[in-house]
Amino acid sequence: MDAIFRKKGTSQSERVINRKLFRLLIKTDKLEGIICELEPGASSEFYTHKGEEIRIMLKGIIDYQVGDKTYTLKEGDVLWHRSDVPHRGTNTGKGKAIYFTVGVPPTFM
Repeated sequence: MDAIFRKKGTSQSERVINRKLFRLLIKTDKLEGIICELEPGASSEFYTHKGEEIRIMLKGIIDYQVGDKTYTLKEGDVLWHRSDVPHRGTNTGKGKAIYFTVGVPPTFM
């Protein structure tokens, strides 16, 4: 496989968990790219798995907790972390929050 192209608004699959929409855009045997949309007040459970992640905030504001530290992400901010450290995000803004995550290796969807 040389390339994967996905048009805006399309996804390989979708999953909704507690007011959070996860849209799998790209998945290979080495990585996955996911758009996550959180409604105001939505929060995920702590999650751990193999690998590492990089998150790019596209819209809104979230508090993202990695281990004992909390990072406030706003549009344009980037966060990298090891995935074996417990992590979760909470939309602390008044509107929908959207971020793009790349996980290596693919473990979520």
